[in-house]
Amino acid sequence: MNLFLEFWLWISDPAQWSGGAGIPTRLGQHVLYSAQALALATLIGVPVGLVTGHTGRGGFLTASIANFARALPTIGVLMLVVIAVGIGVAPVMVALVALAVPPILVNTYEGVRGVDPQLKDAAQGMGMRGHEVLLKLELPVALPLILLGMRTAAIQVVSTATIAAYVGIGGLGRFIVDGQARREFDMVVGGSLLVVALAVLVTLMFYLLRRFLVAPGLRQAAAK
Repeated sequence: MNLFLEFWLWISDPAQWSGGAGIPTRLGQHVLYSAQALALATLIGVPVGLVTGHTGRGGFLTASIANFARALPTIGVLMLVVIAVGIGVAPVMVALVALAVPPILVNTYEGVRGVDPQLKDAAQGMGMRGHEVLLKLELPVALPLILLGMRTAAIQVVSTATIAAYVGIGGLGRFIVDGQARREFDMVVGGSLLVVALAVLVTLMFYLLRRFLVAPGLRQAAAK
């Protein structure tokens, strides 16, 4: 049977749109886990990247830690945390945050470090202090790269949040795991395509954020 026909037959079944195992519930759980993980990763990665990029201190250590975190297998981190603290939301958050921090941290650091030194000299010549240079000059100029890092992290988190199903938590991954267990491959296809659609929506959301938050001149410079 055609892949898209299987998906259409599954998603058009009214039974898939109600109850605790329905698409709205699973989608809401998936979005919630992903948003929480991205928010935590942003709260960690952006401030650290801003400070290290502004001061120029700790850059090598920052990059090394980020690269190390990138090399960690997400499912392996998840299982280790499950063994340590048990099944629940915490293991999922730890694994997803570890996945999301590196691109946000590195892009923030590189964005701030890449600001033209002449611009910083001019800002200081106008009487701006260190934190004012950071917040009023370096942060706005670095914003396109920061948003790129957040977008990369968000897509990775949305795609990987399916692992929540392996430790008994909900989300769109339940359709994939349960479908495999029951040999209901229309459910597997449906769950997989819903995750893909959500990742596309996240990409569009960050495109809109970039349009609204980044000055046109900076958008053109970042596109070159």
